[in-house]
Amino acid sequence: MTTQFIAIEGPRSVGKRKVAELLANRLAAIGDIGVHLTGEPTRTPLGQLILRQEAMLYGRSLALAVAADRAAHVETEIIPQLDDGRHVVTARYVPSSLVLQRIDGLDLDEIWSYNRYVLPATVIYLEDDPAAIRERLGQRATLSRLEASGSPERELALYRDAKEFLDQEEWKQHIINCAGRTPDQVVGDILGALISPVQ
Repeated sequence: MTTQFIAIEGPRSVGKRKVAELLANRLAAIGDIGVHLTGEPTRTPLGQLILRQEAMLYGRSLALAVAADRAAHVETEIIPQLDDGRHVVTARYVPSSLVLQRIDGLDLDEIWSYNRYVLPATVIYLEDDPAAIRERLGQRATLSRLEASGSPERELALYRDAKEFLDQEEWKQHIINCAGRTPDQVVGDILGALISPVQ
């Protein structure tokens, strides 16, 4: 397998970070290519500020802050890791903006205008039964502003819209159904998709 930049996407509480971690471990185990695991918002001061201030950042201001964090993420972390010959796996990337910023009132064209120059990724969309996602969300002590204003059904529909939009930009994309499957099984499905024709 050649070096790849892979983004794990999907609604809140679908299991993106767990799957991204397991995928990174599996990729490291099956080949001689190193793997770098990352995520968004980043662990930089800007990324952590976005996490802390989401309740007070709305619409365009939040979208621009996220896009700035992403641009720096690509330039200072993702591209250097790829240039060093490593796979890069990120939990969240451009599709998250194409969903969450729509929930926050922006349209796709505006969101894309802030993100169109970043590096394309192979996007893996995780889907699950909305009731299962809602149950996991219900176990959280608190919900963010965007979590409280969205719903699993709406996010799943918006991620389908994001995939359709990025299909037009010729991004490589796959949908993985997580319903009734363990994270290890999901990662097995992802590895199969990565070596199969694009869906």
